[in-house]
Amino acid sequence: MGTASISVIIPTFRRPALLSRCLEAIRQQHCPDCSFEVLVVSDGPDEATHALIRDINQAHPEFPIHFHALPAKRGPAAARNYGWKKGAGELIIFTDDDCIPEAHWLDAYWTAYHLRNQHYIGFTGKVIVPVPERPTDYQKNVAHLSTAEFITANCACSRAALDRIGGFDEDFPIAWREDSELQFKLLKENLPIIHVPDAVICHPARAASWGTSIRDQQKSMFNALLFKKHPDLYREKIAKSPVWNYYTIIIASIIAIIAFLSGSKMLAFTALSIWAVALILFISKRLKGTDMSFSHRAEMVITSLIIPYLSVFWTLRGALRYKVFFL
Repeated sequence: MGTASISVIIPTFRRPALLSRCLEAIRQQHCPDCSFEVLVVSDGPDEATHALIRDINQAHPEFPIHFHALPAKRGPAAARNYGWKKGAGELIIFTDDDCIPEAHWLDAYWTAYHLRNQHYIGFTGKVIVPVPERPTDYQKNVAHLSTAEFITANCACSRAALDRIGGFDEDFPIAWREDSELQFKLLKENLPIIHVPDAVICHPARAASWGTSIRDQQKSMFNALLFKKHPDLYREKIAKSPVWNYYTIIIASIIAIIAFLSGSKMLAFTALSIWAVALILFISKRLKGTDMSFSHRAEMVITSLIIPYLSVFWTLRGALRYKVFFL
């Protein structure tokens, strides 16, 4: 591969429309003091994306973009590792196929890298998530990316730093917690992570189908893996304690059922009251500041009846799978 000073790594899988928008923004980057290359790595066979890159190569031969595909799905962590090891840049910049970098994104990182002049170093940029004044619950969750400390939508590392910490942990098979794992390894090695506010990307919240919050609970399994690898940093950076409200809802509902079946009406009523209060608090928290339409509120109420049970199920399944005491 060439002699680019920056390698931009984008994992993807069969989302050519989103990727095309991202690549067009990168093609228009203004970085007079750097040379860069873009490596698109598909997480598995992906002819649609390969065709997109061929079209871009033909239309813009001056745009240094390369396509690679993993032989089978192994997750975005594996795709990113493949990309940065394949690239030539001394500074590796990561983003995702659904992001839109601003015009000086690469220049901001390159300038910060040279000002610091450190061999082992990481960077994180600014993420903008445009949402309505009254977002849906899903949009509100995506908006939290704008306050995250370190996410792969917008971060960078020197090649030397990635070599030293071994890159991304491929034990994380989906886009969840693999970025925190990388951040924690940098912190444990006492490598600086510099915030670069001028390295800006826009991360629009994609359209979400009904019940997305239910499907997302499966991600809880990988919280257990991150906790096992970095327990202290997990409690410091991710969650100071288990979601006790979920356990309150579950235990109260179990006690209520057993009490009803055994004829202990007072105990059943007490447990049912605790269940109802805990559930109302959970629903109220999700509804706060969100879309007031009937359909959205109905979705929040219905999914809130299910989420505590699913979340705890996947959390405990993760604890068993990764053999760690984790609630």
